[in-house]
Amino acid sequence: MTSRQYDLGGAELEVLKVLWDEGPVTVRDVMTHLHDNGRQVAYTTVQTLLTRLEQKRYAASDKSGLAFVYRAKVSRDRVTRYRRKVLLSQLYDGAAGPLVLQLVRTEKLTPEEVRELQALIDELDTRR
Repeated sequence: MTSRQYDLGGAELEVLKVLWDEGPVTVRDVMTHLHDNGRQVAYTTVQTLLTRLEQKRYAASDKSGLAFVYRAKVSRDRVTRYRRKVLLSQLYDGAAGPLVLQLVRTEKLTPEEVRELQALIDELDTRR
């Protein structure tokens, strides 16, 4: 995939998250999931978003049954890695350290996340 293909609008990303989280789904399944999460969208809007994701090769559909069934074609990890690289490049000149420090300073971490972060820091210290 080219980097241009990783450009997603907010609504497209929302729908792609449903594909990642729920697995193969119909247009109605996606619409219901979005409605359950407070996002009121029309059936035709969801259908358009899924068609766009398919055109961008983020999703694929099975048209063999009565309803089209959509699935993600690209992993969450792959999109996350690309978007993280873009963010680092645009805001931090490619340096991860300032981003990590900013996140630790400004975001609330669970006790488990703090333990995991501490373990990673300890591992880095051990390697040096």
